[in-house]
Amino acid sequence: MRRLLLAAVMCGAMTAANAADLPILRGGFTDGLSTSSVNWEGFYIGGQAGYGSSDENFTGSNANMIAALLDHNVIQEMQVSSWNLGMGKVSARAPGYGAFTGYNWQWDDVVVGVEASWLHGSFGGTSSASKELVSGAALSDRFFHDVAVTSSSSISISDMATFRGRAAYAWGCFLPYMFGGFALGNADITHAVVINDAVATTISGPFTPLQPLQATDAQHNHLIYGYTAGLGVDINIVGGLFARAEWEYVRFTASVDTSINTVRAGLGYKF
Repeated sequence: MRRLLLAAVMCGAMTAANAADLPILRGGFTDGLSTSSVNWEGFYIGGQAGYGSSDENFTGSNANMIAALLDHNVIQEMQVSSWNLGMGKVSARAPGYGAFTGYNWQWDDVVVGVEASWLHGSFGGTSSASKELVSGAALSDRFFHDVAVTSSSSISISDMATFRGRAAYAWGCFLPYMFGGFALGNADITHAVVINDAVATTISGPFTPLQPLQATDAQHNHLIYGYTAGLGVDINIVGGLFARAEWEYVRFTASVDTSINTVRAGLGYKF
């Protein structure tokens, strides 16, 4: 924080000196008398750390598995695959760390560039729900059925990389920017369903349990896709050294719909 305050004071001093038409040293070279931009053009690299929240929507994520288990099963007459099991939205928070690299092109105060950013953490969540129902009438097999369904899903994203195009405006030592692009993630995704069925000749029982139906779909180190957008600012400290503050939004449209918001601080160097 003290370093950022010092950088802001230096920016103010540089802007005041420009107003007096004095040559100032910025970004490692002396600009002319009228320009107020740091030299942001070139290749850069840096490290970052952040904190973020991930929001998962598990609604309907296991419906296809339930339908497949009950294909040609009499209890599908109870519309089991369309039951609302209460697997809704889940939010979780986690820290992360990573790196970034990119290249800038600069025309006067306008800066555009391309960048790759990587963040390692543990983003994701888990949801589970169950529901039990007794058929109100005998089904086509002439039995009453007591059906209980337990459904669970989880997603854990350990790494995500974003590839962005950046547009920025140089203002003294500050470079505010916005970006957009596509995202890749490395995720573990698990879906599991257990269906227990018991039958009786009357609605009041006694019910005799049948063999449970169950299925699990686990994907490890699974590549997921999405898009990204965000805002940030780079602050020139001295020479090619700069600090960064950034907010990024990432949306992954995998079998579990996931959105991740992160705020980050970083330190980089432009060559």
